[in-house]
Amino acid sequence: MFHDTTALTGRLMKQITRSPDTIITVAITPLALFLLFRYVFGGAIAGSGGANYTNYLLPGILLITVASGVAYTALRLYNDRTKGINARLATMPIARSAVLWSHVLTSLVSNLVTAVIIVAAAFAMGLHPHASVGGWLGFVGVLVLFTLTLTWLAVIPGLTASSMEGASAFSYPLIFLPFLSSAFVPTDTMPGPVRWFAQHQPITSVVESMRLFLDGRAPGDDLWVALAWLVGLGALAYALAVRIDRRAHA
Repeated sequence: MFHDTTALTGRLMKQITRSPDTIITVAITPLALFLLFRYVFGGAIAGSGGANYTNYLLPGILLITVASGVAYTALRLYNDRTKGINARLATMPIARSAVLWSHVLTSLVSNLVTAVIIVAAAFAMGLHPHASVGGWLGFVGVLVLFTLTLTWLAVIPGLTASSMEGASAFSYPLIFLPFLSSAFVPTDTMPGPVRWFAQHQPITSVVESMRLFLDGRAPGDDLWVALAWLVGLGALAYALAVRIDRRAHA
């Protein structure tokens, strides 16, 4: 399984290296939002993030980056399915799980590369993290788990969509969801129903965990809530994606 996954992941990574504009395209929108909130809206709401609004913004911008990036995972999987590549692989003596895992690992690598670009831009915009080595590991760990969860969610439309647009359109709500969280302003500034939703949806706990890691503080209950959401959704998406794939090649 590991050998097959490595070989198929290498195939997909070659596609990305031959068209690096994919990573650039994914980075453009989050960078534009970063600049917009930091330099246009930041003067009005900087108090929301304390002394450094760049620190406050970074986790939410990274989550939007991942939500944008996983749309390409669904698109690559859709293309492989409609072009008969998946059907051909199903006739070969390779592990079936390797086909899906190769797409997931490719998504993880490409999204982490894009995340490095975003973090570099954040330093240029005045990012001043106080995280220790352990804090950075926690920060990256939550981001990796978030990426894996969203990627497995992206696999489902990649296996079921009837059009290219349908395969990638699922990511639009995911991109919008951070705006209804504490990613840009504290939730206590929101009106009642919106505040309740923002406080109880998974993005807020993920953002708060990453923000606390970045500030060098213990994430506390936010981390456990984030892990429960991500592991639960990821396991459900994985089980559903594997079931759909098996039925398609039964």
